[in-house]
Amino acid sequence: MTSDSPLISVIIPVYNRDRYLAEAIESVLAQTYPAIELIVVDDGSSDRSAEVAQRYPLIYHYQPNGGIGSARNAGIALATGEFLAFLDSDDIWVTDKLSKQMAAFETDPTLEVVFGYTQQFYSPELDETFRQSIRCPEQPIAGYLSNMMLIRRSTFLQVGLFNPELKCGIDIEWYGRAAEQKLKMTLLPDVIHLRRLHETNNGLLEADQHKERLHVLKAMLDRRRQVQPDQSPAAS
Repeated sequence: MTSDSPLISVIIPVYNRDRYLAEAIESVLAQTYPAIELIVVDDGSSDRSAEVAQRYPLIYHYQPNGGIGSARNAGIALATGEFLAFLDSDDIWVTDKLSKQMAAFETDPTLEVVFGYTQQFYSPELDETFRQSIRCPEQPIAGYLSNMMLIRRSTFLQVGLFNPELKCGIDIEWYGRAAEQKLKMTLLPDVIHLRRLHETNNGLLEADQHKERLHVLKAMLDRRRQVQPDQSPAAS
């Protein structure tokens, strides 16, 4: 990669995640890819998230709490990169995540979206009782989600912004719209993202959010049956 490498805008939304935010930011700043614009959108945090974020060379933006979809959309509005990438404030990227994904775009310039695998892990502070209460898969999982995605900005805007009304299932709903447009996607065989399991994971324990996720899936499937009745729904 050279100094002429396309700029990637990385967006981290944060809401009361000062405990984990520094690790997320540092995993972006440690990327081997040279052209990165990092944007942290503080979604109305009441903890030390602002203090943590502003220690680093990045664009910091504060907004009243509106949810992760709203925060990501605010970051997109500030972004100037040719490509977009997203990372949750409690997760981590491996150091060559962006380099591997950009290499895929260079190999096939017709690609529009590149995904990869995620490996889940227990956050170190968890006690054994909580670890026993949630399952942490040992094998990597194919990640058709925003944290594992690198996408051309023009392609993302073609699909549309994240739905700010949803509390969960945001990635599923967006991916459903992307799949309907038959974007050219590829899945790298590499683990590029580490998902932290901890006591306050969004949607991990809340039954009402599971119901909303099912509602999102049903709406997506109903829409796809109307548009493409002969095709099976994409998994995510």
